[in-house]
Amino acid sequence: MADAEFDFFSDAPISDASIIQLPPEPSAWLSVGGPIALVFMFLAICFLLRWFIPYKDPKLSFSLRDLPVAAQRGIGLATILFGVAFFFGLAEVHYQIGLHGSTEAYFANMSHGKLIAFTHAHLFGFTTAIFIIGIPFSMHFNRLNWYQWVFPAGLAAAMTDIVSWWGIKYISPNFDYVTMACGAVYGGAYLWMLIGMIRVIFFPQLRWFPDYLNEQRARRNP
Repeated sequence: MADAEFDFFSDAPISDASIIQLPPEPSAWLSVGGPIALVFMFLAICFLLRWFIPYKDPKLSFSLRDLPVAAQRGIGLATILFGVAFFFGLAEVHYQIGLHGSTEAYFANMSHGKLIAFTHAHLFGFTTAIFIIGIPFSMHFNRLNWYQWVFPAGLAAAMTDIVSWWGIKYISPNFDYVTMACGAVYGGAYLWMLIGMIRVIFFPQLRWFPDYLNEQRARRNP
């Protein structure tokens, strides 16, 4: 029972330390091992994808420039809009971090229900955005082994990023390092696909080394 002389509405400092009860600090197994385990989860996803679906030269010959004009225009415009949405997402992250002071504080102020809704929305949003861009990108550059990793690695990073949010809120702010790393992987993969799509559709005369390599391998293995 609280002390009858203690005024909960007073601005005076609390002198009795026993009144304040804080949850215990998480063990190193959780605060350090948790983020490391999450990184291994990302690597395990990539390994399993490579194990179950190894790379092989496709029989498909595909170029975005061979699509009907309406399809090229629609895909090109959709790619630009996805790029605009991507940068608005970055602006939102910058605003929220500035408003709350840190990622830890941002998720600490988020209710459990809000985090569930936040996770649901971003799982759909990340998956849809990278799926719509990743399919035509991967089909166009289907002869380049390392290009076939951009799409799935971006998705794996997005999923790992979302899981790390729960770690930040309920376990340790150390999960923020995983959030930043996965955000960089996802953002880099997504931006690389956006640039590649826009370049192929709107600026076909602007050719990079991967274009020549992709076409050379297509001629070598028709």
